[in-house]
Order: sequence, then structure tokens, then C-alpha cells
Amino acid sequence: MDVIRLLSDSIANQIAAGEVVQRPASVVKELMENSIDAKATSIQLIVKDSGKVLIQVIDNGLGMSPTDARMCFERHATSKIKESADLFNIRTMGFRGEALASIAAVAQVGLKTKRTDDELATLIKIEGSEVKSQEFVQSPQGTNLAIKNLFFNVPARRNFLKSNPVEMKHIIEEFQRIAMAHPEVQFSLFHNEIEIYNLPEAKLSKRIVDVLDKSYRDQLAQCQIDSSFIKINGYVGNPQTAKKARGEQFFFVNKRFIKNSYLHHAVTGAFESTIPQGSHPFYALFIEIDPSHIDINIHPTKTEIKFDDEKAIYAILRSAVKQAIGVYNLTPSIDFEADINIGNFINTLPPNPNFRQDSGKSISAFEQEPKSLAEINEKSNRNNWEKLFEGFGSKINEAENEPQQLIFSSKVNRMEEIVQLPKDGTDINAIQVHFQFIIAQVKSGLMLIDQQSAYERIFYEKYLKEINTHPSASQQLLFPKTVTLTAIDYAMSFEIIDMIRNIGFNVEEFGQNTYLINGVPSQFMDEDEGMLFKSIIEQYKINENNQKVDKKEALAKTLAKRNATKMSKPLTKPEMSGLINQLFETSMPSVSPDGKPVMSILSLEKIATLLLN
Repeated sequence: MDVIRLLSDSIANQIAAGEVVQRPASVVKELMENSIDAKATSIQLIVKDSGKVLIQVIDNGLGMSPTDARMCFERHATSKIKESADLFNIRTMGFRGEALASIAAVAQVGLKTKRTDDELATLIKIEGSEVKSQEFVQSPQGTNLAIKNLFFNVPARRNFLKSNPVEMKHIIEEFQRIAMAHPEVQFSLFHNEIEIYNLPEAKLSKRIVDVLDKSYRDQLAQCQIDSSFIKINGYVGNPQTAKKARGEQFFFVNKRFIKNSYLHHAVTGAFESTIPQGSHPFYALFIEIDPSHIDINIHPTKTEIKFDDEKAIYAILRSAVKQAIGVYNLTPSIDFEADINIGNFINTLPPNPNFRQDSGKSISAFEQEPKSLAEINEKSNRNNWEKLFEGFGSKINEAENEPQQLIFSSKVNRMEEIVQLPKDGTDINAIQVHFQFIIAQVKSGLMLIDQQSAYERIFYEKYLKEINTHPSASQQLLFPKTVTLTAIDYAMSFEIIDMIRNIGFNVEEFGQNTYLINGVPSQFMDEDEGMLFKSIIEQYKINENNQKVDKKEALAKTLAKRNATKMSKPLTKPEMSGLINQLFETSMPSVSPDGKPVMSILSLEKIATLLLN
């Protein structure tokens, strides 16, 4: 018996939808690009429940005839190309004829469309590739396409969708890319009947500022080059505003957003040493090139493009960005008046009052080191900690037996509420080096501790505990402060806002993309509340993108890293003792939350080897 069969159109469309329609943002991209191809000058996007319930795009474009309105939902039906040669002369956003057929296969679709000369509009309703009705109705010129209940007939696909804030973030990203590429078109975005964007027709620089953030107004430098082979136009950002998190890098080829790591390297290479390693500058660069030199028929999402001479484009792009940086003086200038003599610099360092020579006590061999500090639990950590410093006058407080104290903090007491200072008589033989490292004398030699990484481990476990338990007390502000986020950051904030409140932030929603901050954790009282809140969201994005960790762990890492950076400061001997004490009470004292080593033990044999060499 023959076993090969031809799949039905509905099944074939569902299979194709797996590539074209990955999430609600995919639908937004396809529908808005169709509106652009229809020469619309006004496009409205309406979304409910992050696109899971409704995605509606309304435009004033050319519209379609009744026959075209029916044909557009057929597979491989398109008005953009007619023959294979057209694939290398594409100037429209769409051309494959797959998007609407794939969307109609996994959603409930309602289409109203009308051309200028038509008296009545055409209304078509489709569910799961099946046309339910077609009739004539009254409607203004253009197209109104509503996609309801995405993946209603493929529940397994619907279950793979992320939370509403995450899906809304992706929708906003697609909206931003299309709106940025077409500043001559008016755009608006509504989510759950709340206006997120209202972008009038504008020049490119204003569109970038309106789409992203008003802070970009003073940091844009125009990048422009015109050659017979390629034209480049757009803007790059000030190196000082480069961010650790990606997401504000935009490449457009013939107004189509693309992703290309090779060209990204050309831009970052142009910045060279002007930005810290691991940071990403802002850029929105538009490349115009003859379609015969590119191939965009690589992937259904059309975000990948092949160039026939990529090296030439790399060189031209890098040169254009370098020129923009130089012309607008974005490269930091050298201060020739500064005294850079290394000896003078060392002499200006304040002396450490805690530094003193070793007491001269004899050092016996270390009896038994733990095999891996990262593998022992808190109780064994504490026992080994006592063994490690046995004979050097250090006594560990049994914090578990001490009564808990409720402390109402202010700017006066900073570290005491985080690091418990040991009682009298618990000091250890330790010194601080350049406010960055602590060297402590142990039985087998010397223990070197990275001060900031140690604080990061302590803060991480503290915040993780607070996030998982109950809201912590916050220091109320005398004058509440508002903070306005970008649309993407605001959408993402809903993922972690409850956890942020648990660690001591008293915040509430306060209008479009805005929060009202009524209180902050007391250890952050000396910082600008708005900048603090924004930086927490920014750092959370870095942890979420680069480290596939739990949301709670990502937020705890964010706060721990930010608070630990303030701890590169002089410590008194009791403070050093308290730091080491609390470090060994953590679950993994030998590594930071990012997996970096916190400490290292330098044995007597190693010290002797160093001296002999």
C-alpha cells in the first residue's frame, strides 16, 4: 500500500504557521508591514491581553477588491512578485504570500477592506482556515484586520506563549522597528484601551526620540555617507550612554529591519576604546542598496539578509560611524593638564589605619581544609570557618541564638543593617588592600578575599530571602517621586514589580509608562530614586538575557550587584571581621552569584616559592 499522502491545506497552513507565527509579535509585524506595502499614511495597532485575545491593525491604505480580499488568505497568494527574477528586485516588505494564510490557520480572523472607488467594503470572517462568511458592509477606505484568540485551535502552541508582560515587550519591539523605519507614517498603539504610543509624522531624529526616550535628544550624532554602491543614513549614540543590555541597536536595509552580527561588529569596532568592554552603543542605521545585491529570501521572518559583497559594506559602515563620532566630538578628549605620574597617584592614596604588621605568632599546618567550600552547607561552613581561624583570637557569634532586633534605618546607618558587626573580641588578623581586597591570616597561610564579590554574595542571599518571604520595610520619602520608563521597560516591569515591592520599594502605577515611588529600601536612601529604579530594570534585562535564571534570582543578582559596587571603601577591623563572618554563613561563600571566585587561599609553600623565585 502507498503511504505518502498530500496534506490538506489546513494542515499545511498550520505547519507553515509554526515558522511565520511564533508569537503575537509575529502577527503584529506581518500585518503592519502589509499596511506599509498598501501605502498607508496612518496605522493604528490595537492589542488586548498582549495579543492573546486581540490584535487589530487599522490603516488608510489602498484597500482590496472583494476577490483580492478572499484570495489574500490563500497560500502563496501575493501581489508583490510574479516570477523568480522578481525575488532579486524586491522593494516591498512582504512577498512570500504565507503570512495571512498562516495566521488564518491558527486564529479567528475578521477583515474589512475598501478601495477608494468602491461604494461598499468587503467583510470576511475566517476561523482555522475555513471561511465562515463574506458580505458587503460600510467602512472607510483602507483595511481593518482583527486577529482574535490566537492559537485557539492549537492549545499546545498557546501554552508555550510567555507571560503577558514578556509578549507585550516583543510586540512593542516590533512596533518600534516599523515606526522608526517609516517616520513619514503616523502610528498609534493601544493596549487594553490604554494609549502607549501616538506618533505623528516627523523627521527621523524626532521619530527616534519619540519612539525610544526623550533622553536621546541630546546624544544623537548623524551618520551619513553616499556612494555609488551603498547609501548609509541614521544616528549613533554618545559612547557615554552605552548600556550593558542589548536592544537599542537597529539596522535597516531598504527600510527592512535586519539582524546581522557582522555589521554590528563593524559599528562597535568603530567605537573602539570609547565604550567599556561588554557595553553596547545605541545606533539606528539605514542602508539603501540595490536589491540585486542582496538576498532576503533566507527565512520566513525576513530578518536575515545575504549581501553579495559584505566586506565592502563592513568597511564603508565602519568608516561612516567613525566619521560621525569624530565630527560630533563624541570621543572623550585627553586632559593634558592632569598629572598622570604614577608615583604621585600612589602618594595621594589615603593611608589605611587598619594596616599593621603580623603579630609574629607561629603558623601551624592547616589541619584539614574543606574539599569545596561551594559544596558545604551553612552549618559546616561555620564549623570550618571556626577551624580556619582557630588560634588567632577569632570567636564566631552564634547569630542564631541572638534575639532579633527591629531597626528603623536612615542615612546614618548604612552597612550595619546588612552586615552584622561582631562583638568585642572577635577581630581577626586582616588588612585591606586598595579598598578592594582583604587579606586574612589563616592556619595554612593567607586567605585573599575580593571585597566587592563577598558583599555581592551576602546581599544576593539576603535579597533572595526577602523576595521569597514577605515585603521588607521601606524608608518612606518625604516627597514621592515619579519615574517614567520606556514602553519596553514599563512592559517588562510588570514581570518583577511584586518582587521589587518585597525588597522594600513602595511604588504604584501613575499614568502612562510611569510609576510613583513613595519609599525605597533604606540602604539605597542616598541615591536618586528614579535613576535607581531605572537601573534595576536595566540590570534585570541584562541578567534575564545573558543568564537563563529564575526571575527571582535575576532580580536578587541585580540588587546585589548594584549594592556591592558601593562597597569599595575603607573598612574598620570590626567591619572586616563582620564581612568575613557573614560571608561564611552564606550557602556558597567561595563564589559570587555570577560564578566568579570570591576567595583564594595562598599556602605557606606557595608564598615561599614566590619569595625564592
